[in-house]
Order: sequence, then C-alpha cells, then structure tokens
Amino acid sequence: MAENNGSYENGPDMTGGAGLRSELKQRHMTLIALGGVIGAGLFVGSGVVIDETGPAAIISFLLAGGLVVLVMRMLGEMAVARPAVGSFYAYARLALGNWGGFTIGWLYWYFWVNVVALEAVAGASQIHAWLPGIPLWVVSLCLMVLLTGVNMFSVRSFGEFEYWFSSIKVAAITVFLVVGLIFALGLWPGAHADVSNLTEHHGFAPHGVGAVLTAVIPAVGFFTGAEIAALAAAESKDPQRSVARATRSVVLRVLLFYVGSIFLVIAIVPWNDPSVAQGPYVATLQHIGISGAGTLMRVLILVAVLSSLNAGLYSASRIVFALTGNNDAPRGLTKLSKRGVPRRAILLATVLGYVSVIIAYVSPDAVFSFIVHSYGAVALFVYLLVALSQVRLRRQLEREDPGSLTLKMWCFPYLSWFTIAAMAAVIIAMVILPSTRSDFAASVLTLAVVLGAYGIRAYRGRRQAPADGGPAAAGQDRTDNGPLPTSPTAAVELSPLSASEPEPRRP
Repeated sequence: MAENNGSYENGPDMTGGAGLRSELKQRHMTLIALGGVIGAGLFVGSGVVIDETGPAAIISFLLAGGLVVLVMRMLGEMAVARPAVGSFYAYARLALGNWGGFTIGWLYWYFWVNVVALEAVAGASQIHAWLPGIPLWVVSLCLMVLLTGVNMFSVRSFGEFEYWFSSIKVAAITVFLVVGLIFALGLWPGAHADVSNLTEHHGFAPHGVGAVLTAVIPAVGFFTGAEIAALAAAESKDPQRSVARATRSVVLRVLLFYVGSIFLVIAIVPWNDPSVAQGPYVATLQHIGISGAGTLMRVLILVAVLSSLNAGLYSASRIVFALTGNNDAPRGLTKLSKRGVPRRAILLATVLGYVSVIIAYVSPDAVFSFIVHSYGAVALFVYLLVALSQVRLRRQLEREDPGSLTLKMWCFPYLSWFTIAAMAAVIIAMVILPSTRSDFAASVLTLAVVLGAYGIRAYRGRRQAPADGGPAAAGQDRTDNGPLPTSPTAAVELSPLSASEPEPRRP
C-alpha cells in the first residue's frame, strides 16, 4: 500500500487525509481508558501482593490507585486543553524543554516494547496449557503477527479490538464483584455473612506497615495503561470531550475494579491460602463453588494479555511517531499509510518485540531477566515527568489561555506537588528496599542510556548549527517556551520553539 508524508512536524490533518485519522469514537476512548488498567497483573500479580502484604494489600492498592488517578487527572487537564499527537511527550517538551520530551518519549516507548514482549510470552503460556504440542515460541510469534496486523490495518481496527477486549474484561470484573458481594453478604446458597478473614490469620497487616508501603510499588505498575486514552486523543473525533469523559470514568471505576475486587478476594478466602498467591480470582470463585473457574480465568487472562499486546503496539508506535516530529527519532518513521497508520513505527516496536521473545526462550535467566527488571521504575519516571510538566504548563495556560482549562487538576498546585512528592517517595523506597533495589538499578541504567542518547543528539545538533548564530540546534534546550498554541490543530505542533524560530531538520 502506498504511503505518504503526513508528519507530526507539519501538522497532520486530524480529520483524515495525509495525517493520523480521527477514527476513535467515544465508546472506544472510554473502554480504552478502563481496559488499559485491567491486565494480567490484576488477575495474577495481585495474588503475589496479597501473599506478601496480607489483608492490608487493600491499602496498598488504594494508595497506588489514588496516585495513578491524580496523574490521570493532571494528564487529562493537559490533553483537554491541548490535544496533541504524542500527548505527554509534547507536553514535556513544551514545559521542560527538549530533554524532557526526548526522555519521556523514549522511556515510554521502551516500557511498552517490553510489555509487548512480556505479554507475548504470557499469552503463549496460557495457550500452551491447551495446546502443549505446539512450541511456546510458535504461539508467541502467532500472537505477535495477529496483533501487528490489527494495528497495521487502521486505527479504527485497533479501537474495535481494544473496545471488545476491554468490554470482556470489564464485564468479567463486574460479574465477579456482583457474585463476590452476594457471597460476602450471605445471600449466596449455603453462605453466611462473614468478613472475619480481614482481621484473622495474624491480623490486618501481618507483615507490618513496611510491607504495605513496599506493595505500592508493584501495584502502581498494575495500573499503568490508563494514560493510553490521552495518547489516543489526537485520533479521536472529539479530543477534548473524549479525554474528559474517559478521565472521569477512570477515577471511580478503576478504584472499584481493583480495590473492590481485592477486598472481596481477601474477605472470602484467607489471605495466606496458597491458592491465592497462584491466582486470587480463581481461588475465590472455587471457594464460592463455581465449577470451571480455572478455565474461565485462563480465558480471561488470555483476553487481558491480547489487550495489553494490542495497546502496547499502539502506544509504542504513536509515541515514536510523535518523536519524529522534532528529530527525536528517525524521520523515516514519519511515513503514514493511506489509512493514516504509522506502519514503520509499528514495525519497529514489533521487530524489537520479536527479538525480546526470542531472548525469552534463548536466555530467560540472563538477558530476559534484565529486560524484565530494567523497566520496573520506568513507568514511575514517566509519571513523574508528566506531573512536573503539568505544574509548569498549567501556569502558562492560566496566563495565556485560561479558557482552555475546562478540565482542571483538583486543588492545584497543592495536589500536584503532593503527587510529585508521593512518586519521589516511592522511587526512594525502591532504592532502600532490598526486594526492589535491583529493579531500580536496572531502570536507572535505562534512564542513563536515554539521557546519554539525548546528550549525543544535542552535541551533534550544536555541531551542525550555523556558525552565524542562526536558528537553535535541534538538541538545544529552551526555557523560554513562547506563547502556547490556541487551537486544537496548533496543538499538534506543541514545541518549546516559537513560530519565528523553526527547528531545522537533521540532514
């Protein structure tokens, strides 16, 4: 299929034509936001958190969920005021300078490329249980090819797949909440109202307050994905309203799905039951007496894995597409198909995903183990940069375009700074706690590589800059960001450079 040169830098047509297509509807945006945080981590990983924390895991998930809700509100404020291709990449570049955009963009890309690889392996493991005769790497390859095809076809196909994946996940969690609540209230046949498991078996916090705070770290990772709605805003039919609604829907529903379901798991099944660590939802359904619970949850986990794969390919391709607009990524990745899909950017994410899948089977204990650990704190780094960007961009908007602030961060600037301090505290905790120190070290190495790449890019930009004091080099940071764009179309070109100071292309 022929390709064209629609690019972020030149302001792609947001309604079609040469640029990204506005094909995502409100129902897509809402379910993308909701389904983005309901992954295999909730269905499987939450059991490990419960095992290491006890009933107080409810508090851990509440703290982590509250933190992510605050970040989502901050991101929603910026996305509604200035919908842009690349979302937080564009905002970080505008608020913090070139280094901020470059860093957050490539860190986020690296995060999702790793998710693609991990979910491909996880999905293959689920299917392999049904089809043991097929090698794991073959199943992983098939899953990658399937979801690559979905993303390569059109943004609408991505939206439709994610809509149905998310609908299944939301429906399943809703049914679990209803059944679990009926059982906990004693309305289920043979059941009686009893929540004593919350305090029995060595108390509510058997491992102490430290374990509760430690569990916040993996819990934050389980919530990662809600921000995809803001990333997809530029391809929705009504960016401002879509993001506003999606952001609002996340707040109560995400906390209900996570905190509510974890509460029911712990209330129904003793937290130290070995089956909880292996699969808390399967253990709960089996305790209630629902036959076939294991098979049902295996199907649901597979759906969650496919959803994460789909979202990962989309997110990685769109963020790298945005990076091309300011020479932060090879400009060849700017090419779009006739359907407005950045196919080369998608292929870049899948190629590295394929490499990671191969590594998972060739060297699971060495290279792949490092990959798993190397993105442990990356999401926190990204969220921290998002929060810092919001604080600065909000002040600019209040000065230059207050009318655009139709969705505001609560109690600004106090809650914004509280969110920043809370994330900094979680990162510091990763340094202090032995169980997370290796994840932090590997993540810092990833951050150092990205910052080093930016330093090389900035140095090359200065070397290529005109000697007569012309336009700033591509890698030069700016703190005087100039006036904010005032229209949705201009928002696609968010940049710390003013209109009178164009950024030169690299040869």
